[in-house]
Amino acid sequence: MTTFLAGHPYRIGAAAIGFAAVAVLAWYLGSPLFIRTYTNEALPAVSAAPSAAAAATAAATAAPATAAQPVARVVAAGELQFVDSIHNGMGPVQLVALGDQRFVRFDGVAITNAPDVHVYLAKETGGKWSDATSLYLGPLKATNGSFNYELPSGSAVADYRSVVVWCRQFRVLITWADLKAA
Repeated sequence: MTTFLAGHPYRIGAAAIGFAAVAVLAWYLGSPLFIRTYTNEALPAVSAAPSAAAAATAAATAAPATAAQPVARVVAAGELQFVDSIHNGMGPVQLVALGDQRFVRFDGVAITNAPDVHVYLAKETGGKWSDATSLYLGPLKATNGSFNYELPSGSAVADYRSVVVWCRQFRVLITWADLKAA
């Protein structure tokens, strides 16, 4: 190898550029496996604001407003599953009803990282899902911690049976949780 590079500055430069390109590629592909991101999001409060008519009625009656805040209710729950030694997750995932809002809640989870990771609500179980029948929730917010995804209003949550964490770039399943009614 030394005779190949000796006295040839172009070969040395090309070897250095090649080594740098391999190092960048290795970092891009390998670093998500050991880089962790953390977040600790609380379950959101109900976003329903009182209407102007309700406020006028309350003011006219001069009675104290003692409307009870809706309580978060777990509709379905499951545990993140092990796919293999590189792709896996641990921790509970819940489908939570809070008033008229619905959330998918990851609560104290640990998920292996990968590039371009996204979360879906799927009608299938066992880590299977279809782009056509699944509800896209967004990119994975963190690999560790607690966080929420609000479901669009009018979503038929009873139709969905699992939460899937998927790496789009390499088309590989990271982890999933089959949901069972609470």
